[in-house]
Amino acid sequence: METVIDTLVSELKASNELLTEERARVWIELLWSDFEATYAKAGYDYQGAEMTEKIIRQWIQGYGHQLHDFAGRNPKYAHLLDTTDN
Repeated sequence: METVIDTLVSELKASNELLTEERARVWIELLWSDFEATYAKAGYDYQGAEMTEKIIRQWIQGYGHQLHDFAGRNPKYAHLLDTTDN
């Protein structure tokens, strides 16, 4: 599964050059866990890592280039782009 995460991180970085590898990894891990938790809470049967990968890839293609805009406007995620700790 680490290979899948690494691939998604690379895809997100390619789609949004404002994200460092560390920030992209945090986003991928956050999206992954959030999707699986939300899917489970909605009562759906677990579809496997392949389904989660497919959904995250769609999100990267659709929203990856503007992820920094979302984070900047949402205080819950703003720390993900705070570069003062780099």
